[in-house]
Amino acid sequence: MPNAELTIFDEVEAAINAGSAEKRLETVRRVTDLFLLSAGSFNAEQIELFDDVLERLVKTIEIRAVADISARIALAEMSLQLAPVPQAPPAVVRRLARHDEISVAGPVLTESARLSPEDLVDIAKTKGEQHLLAISGRWWLKEVVTDVLLARHYPSVSRRVVNNPGARISASGFAIVLAQAATDSDLAVETGIRIDLPAPLRRQLLRSATEAVRSRLLTRAPPHLRDEISNTIIAVSNEVYREMAKARDFTAAKRLMVQLRQNDQLDEASLLGLAKQRKYEESIAALALLSQSTIELIRSLMQSPRNDGVLIPCKVAGLCWETVKALLECRFVSGSLSNDEQAKARDQYARTTGDSARRLLALWQAQASSGH
Repeated sequence: MPNAELTIFDEVEAAINAGSAEKRLETVRRVTDLFLLSAGSFNAEQIELFDDVLERLVKTIEIRAVADISARIALAEMSLQLAPVPQAPPAVVRRLARHDEISVAGPVLTESARLSPEDLVDIAKTKGEQHLLAISGRWWLKEVVTDVLLARHYPSVSRRVVNNPGARISASGFAIVLAQAATDSDLAVETGIRIDLPAPLRRQLLRSATEAVRSRLLTRAPPHLRDEISNTIIAVSNEVYREMAKARDFTAAKRLMVQLRQNDQLDEASLLGLAKQRKYEESIAALALLSQSTIELIRSLMQSPRNDGVLIPCKVAGLCWETVKALLECRFVSGSLSNDEQAKARDQYARTTGDSARRLLALWQAQASSGH
């Protein structure tokens, strides 16, 4: 081995100092192959020697062939070869992991045991989405790493972390995921069936989840979680119903809306502001005036778990979709419509004509007045 070392490392020096780009690439492949041939039998000193030589070669290639496709291919091949090797030269692995090209960085980011949590945190803070996705696929991730991954707020990264059974997620990490899951039904389902999701956070997720998401959760949940999820759904459904059906005093809200209308200040913009702030009573009173309906009728439509009823007075009032969406979400203490619900409601709202909405609202108003 000593003579072989001298021979190959003399060749490395020559390649670094005076060799062509092709020679350097050939040399980096030869040194990598030589290392892999006996990686399991090298001692720490020999690994350090290979580490020093390979890092110098990689650095030379990066500096002298930044835009060279052959160089990137060679480094990507090296990354693939070294990624599964427990004894891989650590400095080289760290250098490859920080490479801007994901084809080079990806394999070691996903698999190499040579990268410490500190390495992963630093890379997760500074690199882009593709690098974060690669890290998210590692077979084991500590909370300190997933906290940084999730804090970058890439939906694709959050989904991959949540789908990774070996990724540990902190309560603060789950809080970020739940905020994203409010408009991502797939993420909501995958998060809800994680066995390490704290019970209070699972309750929070189920409280704002749609019926479709709750149904999918029950279908996907492992047996030991199914009863817990089912009982929680029943509990939060009762809570939401009591919240929506409890006695409310609309006197102040009605007085305020009448005053705004008298001052020519009651319009769609003011309604949108109220709905976004989830001012339930004020939003109902404003929509009643703008649609020339009654608070009692609008409240009954807002209490329904269905979205289609609320669309009718909104269409009569000539509201744009942004305001309609805010009103639909105003019905809940927290959370928002899923992407599927938004698409369905928006399509239905677009297909509803003003004339048909006015006829239907008049019919409902007449039925309410007659007590039917």
